[in-house]
Amino acid sequence: MTYPNYPKPLHVAGAPGPAEAVEADVVILAMDRAEETVAAIASARAQRGVTKHVWIVDQGSAEPNLARLADAVRGAPDATLVRLDRNHGVAGGRNRATALGAAPVVFALDNDAEFERADTLARAVAALREERDLAAIACRILVFATGEDDLSSWGYPAGLLAQSAGSFDAATFVGAGHAIRRADFAAAGGYDDALFFTWEEFDLALRFINLGRRIRYRGDIAVRHKVSPEARFAWGGTRWFHFVRNRLYIAMKHGTPPAALLPRFLAYTAKGARNGVLAQGLRAGPAALAMARAFRPAPGSEHLYGETPSARAYLARTDAAHRGGMAARIRREILSALPAAAPRR
Repeated sequence: MTYPNYPKPLHVAGAPGPAEAVEADVVILAMDRAEETVAAIASARAQRGVTKHVWIVDQGSAEPNLARLADAVRGAPDATLVRLDRNHGVAGGRNRATALGAAPVVFALDNDAEFERADTLARAVAALREERDLAAIACRILVFATGEDDLSSWGYPAGLLAQSAGSFDAATFVGAGHAIRRADFAAAGGYDDALFFTWEEFDLALRFINLGRRIRYRGDIAVRHKVSPEARFAWGGTRWFHFVRNRLYIAMKHGTPPAALLPRFLAYTAKGARNGVLAQGLRAGPAALAMARAFRPAPGSEHLYGETPSARAYLARTDAAHRGGMAARIRREILSALPAAAPRR
């Protein structure tokens, strides 16, 4: 992949990079939450049965927290801590973290998550090796303390929740834990920095699908997530704005006319009003339109946008077929309360 010419980040601690080629790069974005991040780093470094390098990319931690991260990797031959010039969000941060390595598999782990087992990374690498048409492995996300499914991180139709321990082709993947084939990440152009956070995985997944690739959810490849309300963007801050803006923008840049998105925008408006975040959603519509008007595909990447007939069939089979009838969707997706982060136990 020819990455954008990102400025070289400041090396803080750990090795400058792997001494030799590895099978997987583990990328962890950090911004404060030092205790959880140190545990995530330890979990990644403890993975067995696969060669790997752990890249920790800090996007603005307070100095005491950055010092704790540095202590966690000081002298480590298999981990590197760098610091970016500012917070580039989830999408931009993952792009920059991925560009640091060269392994054929990139596993992104949230800094409040840990691998469920010592061989989880090896299993993800093996899964991508065995099924060559897979662009990504979507991991099962579990509540750290209980081992139950983290419903606040379920990114698939509710009709598939009964299969959470199994395996199925999916239309997206969840950011808390997933593995991506680097070659497909390159072919799809990486994440869209403009999204900052929310829906960035779905946007990339659509481009994978347009390339004729698959995404496979694997309930036997899991991470445990320390879900904590105080560490997440509150719906009353900017989260709903980004949620609505980004989803509308993604639809428009994939060819949906703005007028055709009016029912979706009205549904979001109704949901926002019901949940006390109406103003965020109303601001999101014009912002999405402005982003879509400014969007230009990189030369040679026009084929990644829109929906090919095969992509349309894939999305119908893996997503729409499991969402139920219109009445059920209105009740579940519009009239319901916004999901709250599960309490840390």
